[in-house]
Amino acid sequence: MAILGIILLVVFCIISLLLIFLVAVQGENSVGLGGIFGGSSDSAFGSNTSTFLTKITTILTIVFMVLSLVVAIVNKSSDSEIEAAIAAEAEAEEAAMNWATESTDDSTLQAESTEGAAETVSAQ
Repeated sequence: MAILGIILLVVFCIISLLLIFLVAVQGENSVGLGGIFGGSSDSAFGSNTSTFLTKITTILTIVFMVLSLVVAIVNKSSDSEIEAAIAAEAEAEEAAMNWATESTDDSTLQAESTEGAAETVSAQ
């Protein structure tokens, strides 16, 4: 699933960049929301809305929305995966703490055995 998620994310980024480019390239042919209620000759659903760029922008917008949902579903982590990751991290921290404690204990034991050996040598 990781490879599929990466591929979908790359396609999602390409679609979003294309969508930004197409919106930036389009000319201002309509008045916008003011034309809908103002009774302008440039109505919201006039004959000029079926241009090539508008159709492509609409298609890319639909693909963008669907792809965003698919990427979210593919990359969703289940609760069990999150709990397993938290447990693994806790075990790693505990192992590191045990290792640090054991190495400290080993150095203390070595120091005590060295002192004991020195006392034995001096006693002889």
